[in-house]
Amino acid sequence: MSGESLGKGLVILDRDGVINHDSEAFIKNEAEWRPIPGSLDAIAALTRAGFTLAVASNQSGLARGLFDQQALDAMHAKMLGLVHDAGGRISRIVFCPHGPDDACDCRKPKPGLLEQLARHFNTSLEGVPVVGDSLRDLQAAAAVGARPILVRSGKGRKTEAALPEQFAGVPVYDDLAAAARALIEEAA
Repeated sequence: MSGESLGKGLVILDRDGVINHDSEAFIKNEAEWRPIPGSLDAIAALTRAGFTLAVASNQSGLARGLFDQQALDAMHAKMLGLVHDAGGRISRIVFCPHGPDDACDCRKPKPGLLEQLARHFNTSLEGVPVVGDSLRDLQAAAAVGARPILVRSGKGRKTEAALPEQFAGVPVYDDLAAAARALIEEAA
């Protein structure tokens, strides 16, 4: 268990399509990992406001053989470095390395990644904001009693257009920057 204080609380972010540009061909290396404009500053703003940030990301490109652990580590090192340079901090990254047919419990929409974060931070996920761009992000959040938030970046516009009735009341923001502003205002 972590002794880390959660400050104003935990905020969990999806990676591809929320923090960085996504690709149908997968983000396979450090060079392809490009931040969405405003996302690094949004993480910095959340950090300055006292939130603890974590990332929960499906990375089936590992299982598909599109990249290896070393490439994923390099992408995450780049992300963490750029976040740090912007004045932010991501306290924990968890990812699912499995493919869609592997029957694991960590691939979103299953809640395993979020449960890993709850154990790490020794906290309940009840009401914890989970920001994502896909239905599976929202489903994983709902499965653990967290608070799903949709952003229109990445696959978000497509997700919003086909949102099932159960997620009709989910807050929707243009991007992580807009979602961060709302969370900071709400906590003030």
